Amino acid sequence: MADRMLFLGWGPVVRGREERALEVFDESMGLFGRLQQGGRIEGVDVALLEPHAGALQGYIELRGSAEQMDAVRQDDEFRRLLIDVGLIVDDLRVVDGFTGNGVAEQMDRYRDAVGRLPAHA
Repeated sequence: MADRMLFLGWGPVVRGREERALEVFDESMGLFGRLQQGGRIEGVDVALLEPHAGALQGYIELRGSAEQMDAVRQDDEFRRLLIDVGLIVDDLRVVDGFTGNGVAEQMDRYRDAVGRLPAHA
């Protein structure tokens, strides 16, 4: 079961690059579908956000093990894709995170740290 994730978030498409943005989005979905079919990741989710006051327009979440997420980050096709995406959107974010059992493990670490804090006065 996946315990790690890779969050790929983006802001607005750079004006004048809308057509290329559509192409790169399709290329991204193709790559992530191949990674999942090949067992190199466990899952992928995509979200497009309604207009709001923030910069985040949408995101893709890749799920798998720590080793799978590390391998994706080092994959040449993925790295080339990030360059393409960075040229067509503002505010590209690539963030490692936890999901599934990884959330519980992180919360246990947090509880341990909180337990080491001095008591309130």
